[in-house]
Amino acid sequence: MDTELVKRAQHGDREAFGLIAADIATRFLAISRRILRDLDLAEDATQQALVAVWRDLPQLRDSARFDAWSYRLLVRACYAEGRTVRRWSPNLRLLPEDAPDASNALDEVIDRDRLETAIRRLSVDHRTVLVLHYYADLPLDRVAQTLEIPIGTVNSRLHYAMRAMRAALEADDRPALSEAVR
Repeated sequence: MDTELVKRAQHGDREAFGLIAADIATRFLAISRRILRDLDLAEDATQQALVAVWRDLPQLRDSARFDAWSYRLLVRACYAEGRTVRRWSPNLRLLPEDAPDASNALDEVIDRDRLETAIRRLSVDHRTVLVLHYYADLPLDRVAQTLEIPIGTVNSRLHYAMRAMRAALEADDRPALSEAVR
């Protein structure tokens, strides 16, 4: 992020903040959606994070640390949204009509569904570390800095998250007991 733009926004320049918000909003939504696994919750968390960035920006001491600081606000907003109780809501996605190869597309949908199921089984803490490291492409030390936790905790959460993902995927591959008996 351009530190001069951040400094201008810190002093109340709405145009500068608009440019910052336009730059980070899509990224925030993608990250929060992967953490929360629900579009409605992700949109709410993103909006809360953007409001928090605007509200707390004057207190940011080092404008060069804007990215880590803003991710921290986003993660907090995701945790807050993850704690809210919601009634069931359909989480439907439209698939593209112009799929290049129908058989390949079906395999991709099946793989995505299996991954989605495995990721949903993870705790929010584990999903957050996975998303920040693998999706946002943050190195582990920056993930630790963003979450304000020790690097060892990040490594541990990442290890257990990957182990849980592998176990969930392997469990889905095993035939059900009723199929094995036949």
